[in-house]
Parts: sequence; structure tokens; C-alpha cells
Amino acid sequence: MAIKAKHQRLVLLGIAMVVLIGAAILAIWALRNQASYFYVPREIIANPPESSRGVRLGGMVEKGSIHTLPDGVSIAFVVEDNQAKVPVTFRGIVPSLFVEGSGVVAEGHMGSDGTFVADNLLAKHDENYVPREMQNMTGKQMQQAMAKGK
Repeated sequence: MAIKAKHQRLVLLGIAMVVLIGAAILAIWALRNQASYFYVPREIIANPPESSRGVRLGGMVEKGSIHTLPDGVSIAFVVEDNQAKVPVTFRGIVPSLFVEGSGVVAEGHMGSDGTFVADNLLAKHDENYVPREMQNMTGKQMQQAMAKGK
């Protein structure tokens, strides 16, 4: 007994749906530990992630907190959000925009001692950023310089 064409389409549609749902579940399961969650200091202190999970910590670099560690290539600093503070260590080349009082996003993991161990630093500048070469120019001079660059 042959299956009618209408029923064949329904069976194929059902199989396609099962395959798509299975692929989506597999993709989500495979990527569950690859997602890098974003925390601010108050959130990471209130609910610290397990040390094996890669996360991002964002906030402001506390003034007076940047110190070079004895090995000469690592730094320690504090990230704050006006409600909490998290100590951070980083080993590597620091971005040129990384300064006290500026925004930073540190990618890494929480250490067992409560210190965030950063593998990468992303420094942010504010919306009032002006290149060093243009800091002493008036508004009119900046407009002229920008027009020449176009």
C-alpha cells in the first residue's frame, strides 16, 4: 500500500522539524560554556560565576588603584561601579587608553581568592574624546582640520 502524496509531505515536514530542533539543541549545548557573560562589580560580587567560566567584567578603573606587580609585566587594579569594587590582575600589554578613572571591560575569570584574573583588557574613552593633536585647537580650527582631511 502506497502512501499518498499529501501524507508523504507531512512525514517529510515532520522529519525536517525534528532535525532542525535537534540541530538547534546540539548548537546550544555545544556553545553553553563558550558564551562570555557580562557582569558589573555589584553583580559579580553578589553572584560570582564559577572559576572555570569565562566572563567579562565592566566598570570604571578606580583612581589610584593601578599598580605594577613585582614581575614587571603584570598589573593590579580595581574596577568599580559606585556600589562595589572588584580587584583585577592582568598580565600583558595594557591598551594606551587604559588609565585611572576610565571605563574598562576585562575578559577573564574569577579567581578562587575573589580576584578577577583578566586575559584581555578593552579600554573605553568617553564621548568627549579629542585626539591629542587636536586638544589645543579651537572649535573653528578643528572644523578646518576636519574639512582638510575629507
